[in-house]
Amino acid sequence: MAWWGWLVLALVVGALLLGAGLLYRLREVRRAGTPVILRALPAESDRGWRHGSVHYTEYALVYYRLSALLPGPTLALPRGLVEVRSRRSPEGTEAEIMDPDVVVLQVHVSGAGPSGGDYEIAMAPILVTALSSWLESRPPRRSRRRGARD
Repeated sequence: MAWWGWLVLALVVGALLLGAGLLYRLREVRRAGTPVILRALPAESDRGWRHGSVHYTEYALVYYRLSALLPGPTLALPRGLVEVRSRRSPEGTEAEIMDPDVVVLQVHVSGAGPSGGDYEIAMAPILVTALSSWLESRPPRRSRRRGARD
């Protein structure tokens, strides 16, 4: 086989691997996910928004950015460290990328880890109820500390 034959074979194998990776990522993003738009703060008035989906696990709110090629989650917000600080409607040019009934939540994640800081999460009102319920049903901090010592 000539050198160009090997090159074509390598390109075909590479394309197949890339396609498989993209299908895996798409499946992970869509699997039982809740569609959201998220951005890290501080950010300019209408900049930094990224479409994706969140998955509620026992310990974290796991975010998969729609356009990322990573096989795993883009961000994980630990359940015990998430605090909803405020809610608002889309403002200014945000209305161009969001439905008018969307609720924008400002959340704070305490801690110095990679996910610590402030974020805004935009989602449908019914999904805000689901997020609030998930956060309120977490075990109290006192019981988690007691369990850690035992």
